Amino acid sequence: MRPAAHDILFEPVRIGPVTARNRFYQVPHCNGMGRHWPTPMAAMRGMKAEGGWAVICTEQCDIHPTSNVTKEIRLWDEQDIPYLARMTDMIHAHGSLAGVELVHSGHRVANLESREIPLAPSARPVPGFLPFTARAMDKQDIRDYRRWHRNAALHARTAGFDLVYVYAGHDLSLPMHFLSRRHNQRTDEYGGSLENRVRLLRELIEDTRDAVGGTCAVPVRIAVDELLGPSGICAEGEGRDVIAMLADLPDLWDVNVSAWENDSQTARFAAEGYQEQHVGFVKSLTTKPVVGVGRYTSPDHMAALVRSGKLDFIGAARPSIADPFLPNKIAEGRAEDIRECIGCNICVSGDKVGAPMRCTQNPTMSEEWRRGWHPEKIAARDTDDTVLIVGAGPAGLEAARALGQRGYQVMLAEASRDLGGRVSRESRLPGLATWARVRDWRLGQIAKMPNVSIYRESRMDADAIHTTGASLVALATGATWRADGAGRWHDTAIPGLGTLPAYTPDDIMAGTIPEGPVVLFDDDHYYMGGLLAEVLRKAGRAVTLITPDSLVSAFTQYTLEQARIQKRLLEMDVTILTSTTLARLDANGTTVACAFTGRERHLSAASVVLVTGQTTDDTLYNALVAADAPSIRRLVRIGDCNAPGTIAAAVYAGHRFARRLDTAHADVADFKRENVELAAL
Repeated sequence: MRPAAHDILFEPVRIGPVTARNRFYQVPHCNGMGRHWPTPMAAMRGMKAEGGWAVICTEQCDIHPTSNVTKEIRLWDEQDIPYLARMTDMIHAHGSLAGVELVHSGHRVANLESREIPLAPSARPVPGFLPFTARAMDKQDIRDYRRWHRNAALHARTAGFDLVYVYAGHDLSLPMHFLSRRHNQRTDEYGGSLENRVRLLRELIEDTRDAVGGTCAVPVRIAVDELLGPSGICAEGEGRDVIAMLADLPDLWDVNVSAWENDSQTARFAAEGYQEQHVGFVKSLTTKPVVGVGRYTSPDHMAALVRSGKLDFIGAARPSIADPFLPNKIAEGRAEDIRECIGCNICVSGDKVGAPMRCTQNPTMSEEWRRGWHPEKIAARDTDDTVLIVGAGPAGLEAARALGQRGYQVMLAEASRDLGGRVSRESRLPGLATWARVRDWRLGQIAKMPNVSIYRESRMDADAIHTTGASLVALATGATWRADGAGRWHDTAIPGLGTLPAYTPDDIMAGTIPEGPVVLFDDDHYYMGGLLAEVLRKAGRAVTLITPDSLVSAFTQYTLEQARIQKRLLEMDVTILTSTTLARLDANGTTVACAFTGRERHLSAASVVLVTGQTTDDTLYNALVAADAPSIRRLVRIGDCNAPGTIAAAVYAGHRFARRLDTAHADVADFKRENVELAAL
């Protein structure tokens, strides 16, 4: 039974002509599937409706070839209606409302597919390194844009959407570009004063209400603060003024901060509810409902926000990915069962690289249609196996949990006293405390399962495994960081090893602090190198971070935190040498080389930290293969023991093993495929 304090979260709320059945609102978010994999995308949204989210919104939906993001959905014309109707049908099947975020990205896109010239309030280059320029819109362009938006709204209604967005957020849309003094240098009635710069947004709201307002709600998504101070829209200035000017014109305000890397900050840089200080004023200026986000996972925090009058809806993107059934669990008084978002943004990386998104906490994400995986349901056991899992890291814990849910008798053996493996070690690094949720949620679920037994301080060898009588053995013994510096840049060991003290991330996470000055060689390019530089700098060591890439922690561009990581290191006085590789070691330090020219120079150092590749810990696997014990029906490796990767990959591997009972490659893809091009013929 849920606490009475949470009842407020399940009150219905009116949004213009439609009513949401509760206050849980999945705000628009990208997913890497879009129109290229529309059925998996639709099934993912439908799963959230089944899980209790009252409003389910799409990702960015382009309205015209002059706004052409190749990986997102679109509503250019009638051809785009059928696959979007498939999604709204899945959402409506569970009593939820479907929302579509209509977008024209203005100068933020190069239109590589359509080859149309980008449009903007004022002429300017397309951001980034693409050699394209957006031209300034004339009055006919503005009239055309309004017509395209209206047509898209009508198509959205035909597709079954209940909410049709006017989007002015994230510095990714024409209305926001017109609002911005940085982007809008016009001298006509659409430029200059704030009233003039608001004009287009007002017209779009009025156009959309006129087109579909009788049957569809018309929300506005807007960034009320760009975190740029006086040079941008800010909550204490024009952000507040825009809301006041348009207070009751839309049916709902969906408010956040801009740009995307501010709106979706990782837990490393922002805590739950970090946007409240920026958006909390909006409700005081309007009678219309307000939705905001903040990576909320605590039902007490959610209920307090509604009671305080700051928000009417609890908005979520990432928490709805980590647990599509979060609302239902709160409704049923099972808050302890919520699979809480850890704020790592691995979900964002999927969209950034153009692949179906994945989630560290929820291994079923994007597999709802492809593999038929449900985040809460799993088939009952269909063999008589007793299962032994060796290693209680992320892969082992997830395999034990999911197999226990299936009804198998499971033994989970861990060599150390502590459970969680790399999750426990890495969650102690600066800013990664929420990552421990990967361990804690699984241990909480396993604690409810009498058929799963955990054995701590139980180092297993081949003989010990044979004595368990397990017929199915999964080894999740993890991986270790290489001590020889081999990785992406160096195929073999770095010359000079042994002449200078050299350490790995495992050493630092175990508490070793090398003597300084320290040279840290980051050839991993994800979070570890930058984090260890922080650790060493806080310990008082002079640190020089070198990396063959042109940026520190380059992969974190895909998790929206690269700029913050590099800024923090520079502020901590870490010396950064990019496009630089470690050539060799000697007793006095390191020789480094330009990654392009090979030109060398010497850096004095007392020690070096090598953040390069990892090696699987598969010694036990090889011993068992050699023993060829007939009592073991199947022996598999899972997680980092099979191939080192992300924590998300390890959790997924453990889950996949629990469903399939093996990890062998199939002769063909073991998931359903969707050929959109053939389907359209």
